[in-house]
Amino acid sequence: MDNQRLILFIVFSFSLLLLWEAWQDKHAPAPIAPATVSAPTPSQALNAPAAAAPAQAGFAKGQRAQVETDVLRATIDANGGDLRQLQLLPYRETEDKNQVFTLFEDNRTRPYLAQSGLVGKDLPTHRSVFQLNPGIYRLVGGAAQLEVPLVWNDPATGVRVEKTYVFKRGSYQIAVRTRVINNGSQPVELTPYYQFTRHAEAPRGSSFFLHTYTGPAFYTDAMKFQKVAFNDIQAGKAEFEKTANNGWVGMVQHHFVSAWLPEESVKREYYTRALGDGLYSAGVILAEGTLAPGQQKTFTVPLYAGPQIQSVLEKTAPGLEHARDYGWLTPLAYPIFWALEKIERLVGNWGWAIIILTILLKLALYPLSAAGYKSMAKMKKLTPRLQQLKETFGDDRAKLHQAMAEMYKTEKINPLGGCLPILVQIPVFIALYWVLLAAVEMRGAPWLGWITDLTVPDPWFILPIVMGVTSILQVKLNPQPMDPMQAKIMMIMPVAFTVMFVFFPAGLVLYWVVNNILSIAQQWAINKQVEGGGKTASGKA
Repeated sequence: MDNQRLILFIVFSFSLLLLWEAWQDKHAPAPIAPATVSAPTPSQALNAPAAAAPAQAGFAKGQRAQVETDVLRATIDANGGDLRQLQLLPYRETEDKNQVFTLFEDNRTRPYLAQSGLVGKDLPTHRSVFQLNPGIYRLVGGAAQLEVPLVWNDPATGVRVEKTYVFKRGSYQIAVRTRVINNGSQPVELTPYYQFTRHAEAPRGSSFFLHTYTGPAFYTDAMKFQKVAFNDIQAGKAEFEKTANNGWVGMVQHHFVSAWLPEESVKREYYTRALGDGLYSAGVILAEGTLAPGQQKTFTVPLYAGPQIQSVLEKTAPGLEHARDYGWLTPLAYPIFWALEKIERLVGNWGWAIIILTILLKLALYPLSAAGYKSMAKMKKLTPRLQQLKETFGDDRAKLHQAMAEMYKTEKINPLGGCLPILVQIPVFIALYWVLLAAVEMRGAPWLGWITDLTVPDPWFILPIVMGVTSILQVKLNPQPMDPMQAKIMMIMPVAFTVMFVFFPAGLVLYWVVNNILSIAQQWAINKQVEGGGKTASGKA
């Protein structure tokens, strides 16, 4: 197998992997609705009693508070004190640029909610009704923060629960502060829980050709970042660290993440639930101890709900930066993004930053790629002679291979000599691929002319067409397979890739186009060099 065929095989395999992952998501088995839906039940590790919530479907609507800050627009419902809707004002929907991006969605068929409550007898859950002063809450003037209070009382037990949402200017982090007051005569076990309830479908605007993870994620110091597929939750096969005294639980999707961030050193249990009707919950239960009669206790759990901006995630909570998932190439992807971000700050445009970074990577890897291209150039020179050998020996493959081996030895050519340098480069460019795919910083970022958003496909298909043309030129510059069928496949593959890249974000296609152009220039120059050297040595063309 020559070098070009190796490259195309790897690219094709990578593309098939992405398609397979997307197909798995689209064709997941339909969930089976359970007979009842229960509130989270702690294990013995938390040493707390369980409490069942009403088994009712749907999410009833009650009195509501509409909250607006400089970066968030939220809806809080008195039923459960849930955060029912959350819009991120600086961002727009990919399908409709006139619409503000919606992260949490109050939709009966596609809900995505942040919920909290207390596990235990006669304590409020996410099904309980709170007292709420409805209306519009705005962060105005020079105010640094805005509070929205909710209250729940049980006259029979004397327990009062005050849940307060705290919004801060310029922040995607919302503090959920809970104060429990025990005016009764019996001690109260404080076992609060915080969860996300979400449908299993990929976000709107997702492409079948570009698979990105959507689903729950957990982080602990011991097990680090753990993704849990909805299918595994449904099948009862979800594997993650259940108990710890650190970490967080989140819900991840392309470009955005929501995460409950309990303080360190609090005993906790993580859980997942399949709720039926395509809905799932993932959350954490905390052990806050026992509240004696006449006592009160306040505990606060921050909720981050916003973009996967790497610098912000790193400062928000340990390990939260892993929500921006680069896969197994994360160690390589981090310095690549660091360089890309530095270049963007210099030039002020993400499109030109992609081009410059691709050029720099090409220059850095030039010695490796040159070795591969030299090997291919030498093989190309031998193509006519190899074809003569094939005609001479016909179907006698043993003699054909022997004659080819002798020719390679005489010409001092290793047909696989360029494979290792090419293989070394592939992880770098795949890491760059994932960096460009994950970078929410490019959302809504223009390049030039018709490219107004690098994270959506080229609306005029210019970049995919250029990529297809340059891919064909690359094939032409390489030695052609002696097998006519293989030669046809080599010409068909660039066309197939072009069709796929029509659905790829423009930033990714731009990277491939620039890489192709640079590769063509390098390969053409090396081909000329090798051909010139051959003329000098032999006196023949």
